[in-house]
Amino acid sequence: MTGNDINLEKLKGVPRLLIEADLKPIQGERFQPTGFPDLGAAVYETPNGKRKLLVESAQSIANRLEQTCLDGSGPHILPELKGIPYIHVTLQGEVDTETSSLIEAHRINSPFIISNGDFKNSFKTKSEYAKGKPLNWKKIAGAFLHYDPNSLLHGAFMANLEDGRVKVQRALTGFIEAEDIQEVASGGVKNNPLDPTGKIRAEDYDKNVYGNVPYHRTEYSAGRIIAYFNFDLALLEGYGLDPDAHNLLIALGLFKIQRFLREGLRLRTACDLIVDGKPRVTAPEEFVIPEESELLKYIETAVASCTRKELFSNPPITQIITRVKMAKETEKKTTGTDDEE
Repeated sequence: MTGNDINLEKLKGVPRLLIEADLKPIQGERFQPTGFPDLGAAVYETPNGKRKLLVESAQSIANRLEQTCLDGSGPHILPELKGIPYIHVTLQGEVDTETSSLIEAHRINSPFIISNGDFKNSFKTKSEYAKGKPLNWKKIAGAFLHYDPNSLLHGAFMANLEDGRVKVQRALTGFIEAEDIQEVASGGVKNNPLDPTGKIRAEDYDKNVYGNVPYHRTEYSAGRIIAYFNFDLALLEGYGLDPDAHNLLIALGLFKIQRFLREGLRLRTACDLIVDGKPRVTAPEEFVIPEESELLKYIETAVASCTRKELFSNPPITQIITRVKMAKETEKKTTGTDDEE
């Protein structure tokens, strides 16, 4: 199969593309699941009494899928995905650094992006957005495609745009669960080779972090670990995008899944997984996931077509300069980190 041979017509009219992959620890049987404050590991019981475990949440998988298209840790895109639009921001002022819509929470909604008056007006014009008027979702989708197609895959809640009505939900969702689970109790100790009692302390740091500190930990073993992916094709279809743009988003989403399964499964220090077998499509069953290399070829062709049709910004990387300052202590507020769309 070559990139040109990938046939996405089999997905025409399919509302959901459902994919599963069996996973296993790369060594041994134990693994460490995700944990939540005041909750710990998310163990639950199904109606038939089977104990299961959430290994990785949808929010975390969304972040990890986004990372698959980054050049290193970002903020730029992979060289292989050159031509796909995104917004690059140079931060100047009390802090000099850079960021982009590929790594910012809620992407284009980042205050470092949407606070830029020129960009904000351009986005409003492209999306035909105006206060007090009905939203044209096809135009909104076209605007996201124009500036950052990844936003259509991972969602964007535009709370910082005027009255906050624009909310594009996530099209590609994933999570990892384990079944037939058993707790594995263990522990250890943080050693202080200088003074186990903790009485010797730095003059300017008197927190109780000195000395030997024993601790316990709970890991898990499982009869089966499964990664699930749900690709909402009906959502993408509803945007009414150009066929080449529509297929580009599907291919890009499949590429992210394949790349994540190949090299993104070291979820934590004590949770290093590998794929056990091949990913499988559970709906529609006749569809076969193309290999990562073939998807890249297809994406390259689709990007070139979308560029010729002027569906993307030109140049594809929109450059923004944002002045920044350091907040005063009284201005600091606690904000959530949940990236749910």
